[in-house]
Amino acid sequence: MNLPISSDFCYPQKQPLLLKNSPTKTAKLYIDKQDYQSRMTTMKKDIHEMQSQMYAQNRYSMLVIFQATDAAGKDSTIEHVFSGVNPQGVEDSSFKSPSDEELNHDFLWRTTRKLPPRGKIGVFNRSYYEEVLICKVHPEIITKYQRLPKEELHDMKTLFDHRYESICDLEKHLVRNGTRVVKFFLNVSKKEQTKRILARIEDHTKNWKFNEADLAESEHWDEYVSAYEDMIKKTATKQAPWYVIPADDKRNMRLLVAMVLRDELKKLKLAWPEVTAEQREALDRSHKLLEKMVQ
Repeated sequence: MNLPISSDFCYPQKQPLLLKNSPTKTAKLYIDKQDYQSRMTTMKKDIHEMQSQMYAQNRYSMLVIFQATDAAGKDSTIEHVFSGVNPQGVEDSSFKSPSDEELNHDFLWRTTRKLPPRGKIGVFNRSYYEEVLICKVHPEIITKYQRLPKEELHDMKTLFDHRYESICDLEKHLVRNGTRVVKFFLNVSKKEQTKRILARIEDHTKNWKFNEADLAESEHWDEYVSAYEDMIKKTATKQAPWYVIPADDKRNMRLLVAMVLRDELKKLKLAWPEVTAEQREALDRSHKLLEKMVQ
């Protein structure tokens, strides 16, 4: 059996993207629960090591974006994949409905404020891509609440094309300045999503996750699939690729995400900072002094 590799899920690819034909399941990376835990532990150690180098080197950063329909597993994936990384090296941001202050700015403003500094991994649970997803399915959000100039609202297709262009320009800018951009779309099937929403009702420990509005949104499934497809096609670049991850098996999904992150970190020129001759002399002097103190 051929196990999947990162490039299997990376876009742009030569073949056209059709989400309705994209797999929501794939060959497993694990045998059983114990094997899953062992493999996840190994990959988290690798990610931790490279992030530590990133933090010490202080030249690169990484922006990791998670987009998906409700109940696809964004929260749990972030929790499981990044739990082994030094908390000082990761900044997690979750974006819900914009505040009044955020609506007083352009659509990229609120996320730009949360971009990761050098040395850190920034994790976006949803992101500026909501502006070409939920806003595309519900354009009244733009016309009623986003306070754009009226002349910008006459042609919604052009408006969204401009947003795709602005997003690509932002990501090119980030990459040029040392921020690697890695984007995940967690591809869950409608049937599996329904099962997970049902579980939120049946399991009292998950009741807090249930929102009746999610049921109404599920009626727009085909519209969201179309919006996600356009988003990926128009913003997937070699510098800032999209990874379409099969999400019906949560454990496999988490392993795939961890595998991709490890491979993306390897693409950066990470290394421990070099010690100058002057610093080496200082280290030697300090080492001799400390050795005397413990004798």
